[in-house]
Amino acid sequence: MKELYIAGHPVTHSKSPVMHNALYEAIGLDWEYGFKDLACDEDAKRFFQDKAYLACNVTTPYKGVAFATADIQAASAKLAGGANVLINKDGCLICYNVDGKGCVGWLEMAGVVFKGQRVVVCGTGPTSLAIMNAAAEAGAHDVTLLGRDKAKCQRAVGGYLDRCRELLSTAIPMPAADPDHLSLAEAYDQVSFRFGEYGTSRRAIQEADVIIDATPLGMHEGDPAPFDTDLLHEGQAVMDVVYGHGQTALVKAAEEQGARIFAGQGMLVCQAVDTVQILFDIFSVDCKLTRREMFNIMDEAAGFKLL
Repeated sequence: MKELYIAGHPVTHSKSPVMHNALYEAIGLDWEYGFKDLACDEDAKRFFQDKAYLACNVTTPYKGVAFATADIQAASAKLAGGANVLINKDGCLICYNVDGKGCVGWLEMAGVVFKGQRVVVCGTGPTSLAIMNAAAEAGAHDVTLLGRDKAKCQRAVGGYLDRCRELLSTAIPMPAADPDHLSLAEAYDQVSFRFGEYGTSRRAIQEADVIIDATPLGMHEGDPAPFDTDLLHEGQAVMDVVYGHGQTALVKAAEEQGARIFAGQGMLVCQAVDTVQILFDIFSVDCKLTRREMFNIMDEAAGFKLL
């Protein structure tokens, strides 16, 4: 039996094991997915290096550790500066980041349009950068990264653009994976990337068509929203990537202001589908299910009933 894990701290709240195991059982695959709660960076590094697994999804706070431990870093992980998928292929560790694809993929499934839209992403970590990249490739007019510290946001956006240039200068040009999306080269050339601080970027928040909070705020009951929610209004799509204890302060306020609201459950399921599609490709698993069928199996197993 092949073993797979959700690795992070904490992890026991995650629905990943029940979703993955339901899919593997449905297609008759002898894989088992479990929890791996790792107390500190050293524990995480040791576990990743021991390679006693087929693959791991990696969550807070070890995406940077997974990225640094990998032997090969896919473009998705390089652009984000962190990895949330780590695959052990014959002793070689390959890392990816499916945060952005999972987030934007879920919102598009739910009817949110990115093409030509103004997008605000909150946070400066790997999840935020992955979502910024995915929103750009989905055709956003501009993407603004916001945080508490403007200089930190500037460094995050600057680092992302530096990595874009490096990839584009060294890699063979690749078309967009989705025919309705832009390639990385097209996104780099056509999309405006901006940065700012919550308090001085009120106009960016007010004028945004899509707002995605990718900060840890909202993980704990009682956490505040990252910015002044009086800036929200009808017509916006507002998503918080966290889930677990009911509505976050941001999602609750957005609903009260008449915005379309989304929590992190759909992103989680889409990320799971993206992960298994990578796994099936690397390990040559012949799965006849469509992406939507895999989504439905995992969604039902998690009890979300999203679509």
